[in-house]
Amino acid sequence: MSKFHIDCLLEYSVSQATEFIFQVEAAQHEWQHTLAEHVSITPAQLNIQHFERDQSSNRLIRISAAENSRVRLHYSAHVETNIPQRPLDAVENTIAQLPAESLFYLAPSRFCESDLLVNMAIRTFGNSPTGYQRVQAICDWIYNNINYESGSSNNTTSAKDILINRAGVCRDFAHLGIAICRALNIPARFVFGYMPFYKALPDFHAIFEVYLGQQWILFDATNMGTIDEFVRVGTGLDAKDVPFASLFGTAELIKIYPQITKL
Repeated sequence: MSKFHIDCLLEYSVSQATEFIFQVEAAQHEWQHTLAEHVSITPAQLNIQHFERDQSSNRLIRISAAENSRVRLHYSAHVETNIPQRPLDAVENTIAQLPAESLFYLAPSRFCESDLLVNMAIRTFGNSPTGYQRVQAICDWIYNNINYESGSSNNTTSAKDILINRAGVCRDFAHLGIAICRALNIPARFVFGYMPFYKALPDFHAIFEVYLGQQWILFDATNMGTIDEFVRVGTGLDAKDVPFASLFGTAELIKIYPQITKL
């Protein structure tokens, strides 16, 4: 069991009336418990709404901001996590064995075109030991063949693009891992949150989660941190489901500082 302090600051300059949807709060999840948290938003008179997406563990904040204003969101929290030990002997399931709720995470999605990567997945990993070892082999292959390079991708870059360009950031590594797993009929989903980085600047982090045996297991192809030190914010098919901010209007991000510290 581990404890963490989260300190996240986002600031925007709003030039036109804008609706914001933020997703920065620690998720309500069986592997973690929020001991204390506080959300501070300025200006204080903004119209603010807290809600969950589709009754999931993803928690969102909606803000209505006026034109020619500045919006500042500060989220702080103490979170306790208890991520299960990684079962190295976890097996892959046949489609018939999969629980109904996991089947949703076998489908191709906007950033994870698993249907286009079937031949590559079978050619590269078809003869690998199955189960946990095969997913770890996928992570190792991504780490060894894709360069982690800031600025090498954008918000339209997909798993197929990463295979071609051979460079990306954490969300791209996660998308590629998800797409390859789904191409092999292994349910996989995108997970977004906080992770302490000891050799990099504070930032949000994206990893992925696969269904093996009778449980979901986290994987990270970037090797930037420790899985046991991850705090979940959102879970979805891919990054389009869990952006830290969505906005409808005209606003410029002028400050972002999502820091997490192990206590």
